[in-house]
Amino acid sequence: MANYANLPAPTPEGGLNRYLQEIRKFPLLEPEQEYMLAKRWVEEQDTEAAHQMVTSHLRLAAKIAMGYRGYGLPQAEVISEANVGLMQAVKRFDPEKGFRLATYAMWWIRASIQEYILRSWSLVKLGTTSAQKKLFFNLRKAKARIGALEDGDLRPEAVKKIATDLGVTEDEVISMNRRMSGGDASLNAMVGSDGDSTMQWQDWLEDESADQAGDYEARDELEARRELLAESMSVLNDREKDILTQRRLAEQSKTLEELSVKYDVSRERIRQIEVRAFEKLQKKMRELAADKGMMKSL
Repeated sequence: MANYANLPAPTPEGGLNRYLQEIRKFPLLEPEQEYMLAKRWVEEQDTEAAHQMVTSHLRLAAKIAMGYRGYGLPQAEVISEANVGLMQAVKRFDPEKGFRLATYAMWWIRASIQEYILRSWSLVKLGTTSAQKKLFFNLRKAKARIGALEDGDLRPEAVKKIATDLGVTEDEVISMNRRMSGGDASLNAMVGSDGDSTMQWQDWLEDESADQAGDYEARDELEARRELLAESMSVLNDREKDILTQRRLAEQSKTLEELSVKYDVSRERIRQIEVRAFEKLQKKMRELAADKGMMKSL
């Protein structure tokens, strides 16, 4: 989308501190500035506008990435993956939704980092279900809450408690605990090139503000909303469905002018159809959500 060759890149040679100092030079955006830049990107594909939005949020990406220490991966690579997620967020950001880019970008940044960790860390040879990923990212915290951070197998009562809290089977808890405690690199292993370090891998795990469990629960909710949306679209006729999709759901939305030409009506008529279709869709989604017990999330 934009010329990202001009972005500062974290490298082991350059040093993390230097990178963090460099990205602080990019100014943060005021809400109105951010809105205008986003509009320029959406409507004109202005790469300079996209570049400014990315650089102004590099500090956010780095801050989130620092919450994922201790997975045996270079911090520079984790930050780079965070930046990839940030770029994806900028590419898809819609300024008309009424929220700030930072709010939208956080999900993309965390998702990018987590997928990178799951792909890269040799200990993690597990399935791809949300529950298994949640178990991987939250097992240590779950063990800490019940005072079971020592290596070795967990007591049966501890296994049952963790399985219940994280929504996985007891066998999955046992298997994951053995991988993380006695696999390629124990969480209790010392780190440091001189062999004299008193720091353990577990001391470098993500801070408590990085809620990976919440992220995967949010992704589950997002999937449920997508299914709800698809089911609710049945209330629209073909023209309403097409106009609403092209205006609000497509990655690259069409203008009122483009759709007015397609349907041989005025732009105002297209706008009216869009608004009416959206109201019908919202009503149907609320009805289905009530039936499915999802009203709290809508």
